[in-house]
Amino acid sequence: MAKQDKETYDSYEKDVYDNPPAGPMGVHRGARSAASRAMPYVIVIIVALLAGLLFWSIYSGEINNLKMPWSSQESSTTSSAEKSKSGESKSKSQSDSASGNKTDASNADSPTDSQQNDQNADQNAGQNAEQTDNATAQQAVNTGTEVRVVNATSITGYAQSKADVLTQAGYTSVSASNPTGNVPSQTVVWYQNETDKATAENVAQTLGISNVQQSDGLVTPIVVVLLD
Repeated sequence: MAKQDKETYDSYEKDVYDNPPAGPMGVHRGARSAASRAMPYVIVIIVALLAGLLFWSIYSGEINNLKMPWSSQESSTTSSAEKSKSGESKSKSQSDSASGNKTDASNADSPTDSQQNDQNADQNAGQNAEQTDNATAQQAVNTGTEVRVVNATSITGYAQSKADVLTQAGYTSVSASNPTGNVPSQTVVWYQNETDKATAENVAQTLGISNVQQSDGLVTPIVVVLLD
């Protein structure tokens, strides 16, 4: 009877603890795989690398060269704006060049002040040259001018001999005479007008006389007074 009343495992009623779940539970979990154990270290390494790359980009300034997904749209908008500005500047430069060409054409059609001054200078130069030519023509030697040779010496026929020298030199109106009024202190060639100066100088050179003077009240345009 005592043997039959002995309690065994099967003598108790089964409950939830008699059906434990499959696999390890709580502190009795099984060993994890190598991949799961290495994953935290890999994540730490990746985060450290990203942090170092970010710090280097900020320190070196390379972060400005990084292109974000939205930067392409901004760059396209900027390039479009630049193209429009470039087109406006080109059109403006073309209009400016066209207006410049018109201005140059108008300037070419109308003479400038410098051109007018040059023209006036040329006209004045021409007038001065003409006046100079007229003065030169007026002062040219005229062998047809009347010349009177006065003998104020004691040598007979001396005035006539000098008159013959002038005639041989080409003068066509030469006369010899004696003095009738005041006589100068030395041999001289007198001329009446400024237009006769060149002829008087030529007469003096022909006769070897160095004294040539202008004098008023002469009867003939040129008078030669010969003294000892």
